[in-house]
Amino acid sequence: MELIRLKVAAASNPKSVAGSIVNNIREKKDVEVVVMGAAAVNQAMKAIAIARDYIGPEGIELLVRPSFTHLELEGEQKSAMILTIVPQIK
Repeated sequence: MELIRLKVAAASNPKSVAGSIVNNIREKKDVEVVVMGAAAVNQAMKAIAIARDYIGPEGIELLVRPSFTHLELEGEQKSAMILTIVPQIK
């Protein structure tokens, strides 16, 4: 299965991210949301809540598995969160 990794920032639009999550799940793709920083986590969680509202009437529940990863940016190690979206049939 194809893995889609969405990067969400503090300035990301939650409704746009939610639409991307839902469209990729409908296409049977695995979805991960990568975030760095509290404001980005906030936007990602709003997006996931909105995505649940979008896809819920189709009988699909979205679960989230959070984990940490370390990225190298500009020569420095940075911590980030990966939110793996797990669709389940209700």
